[in-house]
Amino acid sequence: MSKKNKHKEEELTNEQEQVQNEENQDVETKEAAPEPSAEEQIQAEKDKFLRLFAEFENYKKRTSRERIELFKTAGQELMTSLLPIVDDFERALSHIEEDKESEELSKGVLLIYNKFYNTLEQKGLLKIETKAGDTFDAEIHEAITQIPAPSEDLKGKVIDCVEKGYRLGDKVIRYPKVVIGQ
Repeated sequence: MSKKNKHKEEELTNEQEQVQNEENQDVETKEAAPEPSAEEQIQAEKDKFLRLFAEFENYKKRTSRERIELFKTAGQELMTSLLPIVDDFERALSHIEEDKESEELSKGVLLIYNKFYNTLEQKGLLKIETKAGDTFDAEIHEAITQIPAPSEDLKGKVIDCVEKGYRLGDKVIRYPKVVIGQ
């Protein structure tokens, strides 16, 4: 054999020994890493359990809050569709009161209106009180027009309420439509 071949064989042998030594060291390092004790494993599992339990409790609370909110506002669509009927009743009552001959009709319509409105109030409907002279609040009122204020103290205030506003629980389902002074 030539010197070159012997030299190459020696290099290959040296490389193989180095690789094997490195692998042995890796195996020793892996074996040397201490396994977690039984108490540490129990503590880790306990921690996992507590986190999972807390997540589940939060889920239950969130879904119950959402369910309660859904029940509170479940009738919102129905209430919104009934509000024009309430407006019609109020207009009818104002016109009937002007006619003195229809006193019995007025009593009947008033009785029906009160029963209807009380039923809506029991379901959570509340009227938003708006009077002339109230300060305009964009979060509560809907301005449909502005007119020159009849007096200086009515600038930026409600002059007239064209349509009443209502809320269902804490949520406004119809904003009062108002005219404000400029």
